[in-house]
Amino acid sequence: MAEKRTTADAVAAAPEPIAGQSNLPEWMAQAVQHGVKPEQALAFIGLGLMGKLADGNKDNPIPWIWNEDEDGGSFDGTTLRHRLELVQLALLTGAPLSTAEVTHLLGARPGSAVVQRGGLTARRLSRNVWKLSRSSEDSEKASTTSFGEGFRRRL
Repeated sequence: MAEKRTTADAVAAAPEPIAGQSNLPEWMAQAVQHGVKPEQALAFIGLGLMGKLADGNKDNPIPWIWNEDEDGGSFDGTTLRHRLELVQLALLTGAPLSTAEVTHLLGARPGSAVVQRGGLTARRLSRNVWKLSRSSEDSEKASTTSFGEGFRRRL
């Protein structure tokens, strides 16, 4: 029968730098002396490689970089905060809203009598009159059973 061999006594040899050289390439050592961290220098290498890979495509030089026009424009936090505050106010007061107001709050024009978007439900009460509610409230009302309609134990 074959005998199992183990390498418990073997020690992995660490690579040693050539005499007179450090572990870092010369350009990276100079960058570190100027305050650039090695991680940042490697990021520059990666960016340069991505640029070289994209050189073959002249129409869109670097397709993986975020483009504001293509991705919906820049982000405006104050506008979003204001819109969320208006949604909260509309939910708390229960005031009737116009189609334009519902369009602004939901971010899309409602196309049917009942519209659900982003956890909100807009219901058309009459022409150009809407009521806004949370979608979770609607599902809770539908799923809640009254006394005696719930689970009954069968014997």
